[in-house]
Amino acid sequence: MRGVTWRRVASQLGRSVTVWAVSTVTMLLLAGLLPDFRLQSAEGDSATRIAVTAACGAGAFGVLSAVVWPLLVRLLLLVPALVLGLLVFFLNGSLLLLALRINPSGRGAAAPETAVIVAAVMSAVASATGAALAVRDDDAYRRRLLRLAGRRHRRDPPCPAAPGLVCVQLDGVGHDVLTAAVQRGLMPTVARWLAAGDGGETAAPTHRLTPWRTDWSSQTGASQLGILHGSTFDVPAFRWYEKDRGEVMVCNRPTSAAELQRRAVLHTGEGGLLTVDGASRGNLFSGGAGEQALVLSIAARRRGRENRSRAGYFAYFSDPANAVRTALSFVAEVVREIGQSTRARIRGQRPRVGRGGLYPFVRAFATVVERDVVVAAVMGDLLAGRTAVYADLVAYDEVAHHSGPHSRDAEMVLQRLDRSLALIEKAAEHAPRPYRIVVLSDHGQSPGETFRARYGLTLTDLVRAGCGLPVPRGAERTHSGAEARAAVRAALGRPVEEKGERHRPTRGSEPIVLASGNLGLISFPDVPHRMTKEEIETRHPALLTTLANHPGIGFLLVRSEEHDGVLLGAYGTETPLSELDGQPGPLAPFGPGAAEAVRRTHSFPHTADIMVNSCHDPADGEVLAFEEQIGSHGGLGGAQSRPFLLSPLALSEPLAEGERLTGAEQVHGVLRRWLREANGPRTPLTAAAEEERAA
Repeated sequence: MRGVTWRRVASQLGRSVTVWAVSTVTMLLLAGLLPDFRLQSAEGDSATRIAVTAACGAGAFGVLSAVVWPLLVRLLLLVPALVLGLLVFFLNGSLLLLALRINPSGRGAAAPETAVIVAAVMSAVASATGAALAVRDDDAYRRRLLRLAGRRHRRDPPCPAAPGLVCVQLDGVGHDVLTAAVQRGLMPTVARWLAAGDGGETAAPTHRLTPWRTDWSSQTGASQLGILHGSTFDVPAFRWYEKDRGEVMVCNRPTSAAELQRRAVLHTGEGGLLTVDGASRGNLFSGGAGEQALVLSIAARRRGRENRSRAGYFAYFSDPANAVRTALSFVAEVVREIGQSTRARIRGQRPRVGRGGLYPFVRAFATVVERDVVVAAVMGDLLAGRTAVYADLVAYDEVAHHSGPHSRDAEMVLQRLDRSLALIEKAAEHAPRPYRIVVLSDHGQSPGETFRARYGLTLTDLVRAGCGLPVPRGAERTHSGAEARAAVRAALGRPVEEKGERHRPTRGSEPIVLASGNLGLISFPDVPHRMTKEEIETRHPALLTTLANHPGIGFLLVRSEEHDGVLLGAYGTETPLSELDGQPGPLAPFGPGAAEAVRRTHSFPHTADIMVNSCHDPADGEVLAFEEQIGSHGGLGGAQSRPFLLSPLALSEPLAEGERLTGAEQVHGVLRRWLREANGPRTPLTAAAEEERAA
């Protein structure tokens, strides 16, 4: 044992000396290339003196990076996380200037702007060298991954021998998009798992691909709540008005997310999928996990031990090489988005939505910062031997909203997400227990131009016209509601509300119109109950006819005194929900399962007075979003309702042959079964759930 310890110390010492030597050579090269960076006095020095100066400078910079940098990042948790990208270069350059100042040789100087460049290059080179040396040593590689994820290398109790389960959610990636990406060679890791693609013909598949169907509300709030907490009950859309509370619920608002999670726990009587030895990373909801980072439902709480929404940032950015690499990628992504949007505008690309303002920075956060932090956190969870991990990567969903689900921009994001899966797979090889890697999505996206772009007015304008209310000339654009904004809020630690989302109606007779992709919700706040078709027609005789006969609208759902629930279509078509299975009706273009989804939403207590679904063209899968999105989800129609579940063959089949996987609640049941099959712990009712249920 003592011999093994000494060999490990000698190996670590050898790697440290090698990294120091490479850093010294890098500093010498940079001094020769950059005019404002020197390692000698003005009169000149011998080669030996210059080499000693470089060695001392590289050593001092390495020590400062290891000791001082984590303290600086800890202080950065007090400022918005998005500011970090701008401060990283400044702070790293400051450390280099300090290293040159305390250099025992008394030599060395650099202009501030040059110091930033030198520090960035040296951090990157040192990180690459350390990684290359560690790859050859499994123990060293595992320790490096632990440091990358911010985990202290300590003697933990032995992990169970049973396999753990790690679930990676590729937000917004539909089943058809995934299969097309695999066939085109964009996702080689997934292709290898499925034994599809180049070189895969002779290999045996390790995973199976299963499509599933969402509820009517095909969006992350409903799907992830169902997957993690086993309930999508009373989540009719991404945002909806609740008459009894006089407020609008928004799935990516921290207070709403916390309330939805509380309701789900009460409804199911269980704490969630991750209540025992679980970790939740980058999600809207915690799933009952004890380890949480970038989880929106805890962002509304007071900061404390239970609220660690920024903890993931410290874990990742405590390594200056990570900080520099991510910051450089962040800037590159902003530039890439500006270039891509400019090119689309010059080419007159259609459909197209505005991509200015803060969007380039939101996109860069989703595709770079959130991805890097979440992946590092998952790797740390694997090396810590946690039983169940669930993580959400929102990059594709954000880009597809604005560039289109089949755009080249979105395809590039898929390639990078595949590389993230490869990193997680590599980390699992060094974990103290075996892992089953499950990849899934919460919904897909349907392409199509916006309702406003095609018809020159918003759904709000159309509703106001049908009610005989004045219609403003300039239609106000709706918020996109993309999941990336939820991640930004969790990063900022500030539960900022979206403009206009908290309604305290002053004119009780005016309707509240909300949008969730191509699903619209219309509520009359002065009526305490859900209005019937007859009541709406008495108050606004032209409203339902105006909406139902508009070419951009597929169908309406309203409550009826005679039939309970009824679908309204063009030319006066009325179809009771009880008769949907007996005739095609207005749901025919939306495929199998649509009738069941509509009936279930009709049963929710907070379903809007009028539910509006846009038209859908089955030939090209297009819908018309009521938000400013050319790739949308939230309602019925096209690929948005067809996500996927990619599971290892070592796990049992999700369903028996011939059955269809329908609804996030059923996906939750499958994941729980897989945990039980691995002899993992059951997910019992937590103490908090007991209290909430009793209340």
